[in-house]
Amino acid sequence: MATITTEVATSARWDDVQHALTGGGDGASCQCIWPMLSNRDWNETTTPQRTEMLREEITEGPPPGLIVYVDGEAAGWIRIGPRTRQERIPRTRMIAAASDEPFDDDSVWAVSCFVVRREHRGSGLNLELLRAAVDYARASGARLIEGYPVDTRGEKKRTNDLFHGTLGTFLAAGFTETAEMKPGRTLVTRDLGS
Repeated sequence: MATITTEVATSARWDDVQHALTGGGDGASCQCIWPMLSNRDWNETTTPQRTEMLREEITEGPPPGLIVYVDGEAAGWIRIGPRTRQERIPRTRMIAAASDEPFDDDSVWAVSCFVVRREHRGSGLNLELLRAAVDYARASGARLIEGYPVDTRGEKKRTNDLFHGTLGTFLAAGFTETAEMKPGRTLVTRDLGS
């Protein structure tokens, strides 16, 4: 049986972050910077610029995500952190309309991205990442975590369309469905206050 562990993404783990992000799909080109930029700024950046932006974000801290390891090899990544640091979230109309939380509240955190290397997909690593992210958010003083998953409704979806995570994963990690943002996309929350 494989040994699965998670660690926060620090500068010392930069090579592991890159290994996790470059295992197939959009992670290699996105560098998980999409949640951090407006559409205009996103369209004006290149992959090398996004890579450097992520490196700087990790160096400056606090860690913006976690890495999951399978038998010591980096296998996946999750972005979690204060919603106030993720510029795209309040600019996304369906999220802004669905959330009751003020967008200037640093105690509201958001899970905005999952990446799992191709060879490890379908093995439950997103749930491992999400559970570790909840623990990390709680230890860091978060009051509430939001997620914006895809409700697959049992249908097969392209992996690149599931970077927000799936509704089933969030429900299994103790999140509650709060609002349907549009068909197939749900706002979920997990209150860490009690």
